[in-house]
Amino acid sequence: MEEKKNILTYAGLKKYEDELEDLKINRRKEVAEKLKEAMAQGDLSENAEYDAAKDEKRDIEARIEEIEKILKNVEVIPEEDVKLDKVNVGCTVTIHDLDEDEDLDYSIVGSNEANSLEGKISNESPVGKALMGAKVGDTVTVETQAGSFQYRVVKISRADAG
Repeated sequence: MEEKKNILTYAGLKKYEDELEDLKINRRKEVAEKLKEAMAQGDLSENAEYDAAKDEKRDIEARIEEIEKILKNVEVIPEEDVKLDKVNVGCTVTIHDLDEDEDLDYSIVGSNEANSLEGKISNESPVGKALMGAKVGDTVTVETQAGSFQYRVVKISRADAG
């Protein structure tokens, strides 16, 4: 079975690459120093600092492995390839919530970049799925566990580079 492509914007790719570099260069060095200091204290069987440093090292290595796996199978959406005639990954869409009578702005990103607090929703989320392919003026219905919601697409623009 072919692995699912990890869709990223250039900003998302850079974020992962920067985090990976920080983990490999800075964080590994910091935790190695903590381990060295903890080992210098002697008896490791009752050494909380040693255990904490070992746990931190394990977490760092797991995150490095996770990021490398994401980057190994990545598909970057070039900003210049994002068409603005319909909602797609890499664009920002302004939608009007017909129930609440308010406008909402979302950047459509791949699932690895999704962060609702930053207004970035996945193309695989219920709202993202419903919006994919919609054009300005279209009304989409989103089915969720909380019920169905209707949104009208007001504007499609390039995603912010951040």
